[in-house]
Amino acid sequence: MMLAVEDLHVFYGESHILQGVSFTVEPGEVCCLLGRNGAGKSTTLKSVVGFVPPRAGRISFRGVSLVGLPTHRVARLGVGYVPEDRRIFPTLTVAEHLRIAARGGNGPGPFGAEAIYRLFPCLRERAAVPGRALSGGEQQMLAIGRALVGNPALLLLDEPSEGLGPLVVAEIRHVLAELKGAGLSTLLVEQNLPLARALGDRFVLLSKGRVVFHGGASDLRPEDARRYLGV
Repeated sequence: MMLAVEDLHVFYGESHILQGVSFTVEPGEVCCLLGRNGAGKSTTLKSVVGFVPPRAGRISFRGVSLVGLPTHRVARLGVGYVPEDRRIFPTLTVAEHLRIAARGGNGPGPFGAEAIYRLFPCLRERAAVPGRALSGGEQQMLAIGRALVGNPALLLLDEPSEGLGPLVVAEIRHVLAELKGAGLSTLLVEQNLPLARALGDRFVLLSKGRVVFHGGASDLRPEDARRYLGV
């Protein structure tokens, strides 16, 4: 098992955000974490990488407990993270982002800078451009590339299509499908249901901090999508 989240409880102050969340991610699969805004999706990812420590529950990655580990230790174990707000440094160039991320990564692997430029050709053309001069789509591509050069075994993606035009979303979808084909395990947070259906092997649906559905794409009923996703 790549990732196991068991009975996870997370609080922000006195607010009980995650209330007993449990799910797994198997090797080589894309697991989609779905739900409305405020359902607890981003908090789940932040708990996995150590930004938001759980008050109770277990998180294990390839059999190793992640609870209590600092974020850099989680990354070096092989967990890559693409945050919802991208966190691109405004003064660093594309090439500098990739070089720095590779130095702090998980050791040798298939994703060096050249591999990222092959996945996202526009980044090669923009290699000397600082982050503040990149478009939203280019920043998202760079955020994904920055996570990949660490050569993770598990990639966490938080809303990669948010705020992007259809052509950019299509390009990112193509890249994520290629990564899936290469066997990279992925936990994808997404509100774009067609994108999630195109990529996902399994779906975990959150509502108000609880898991209300866990199964395959064919098991997700239209009435559940309407009730919990508004689609």
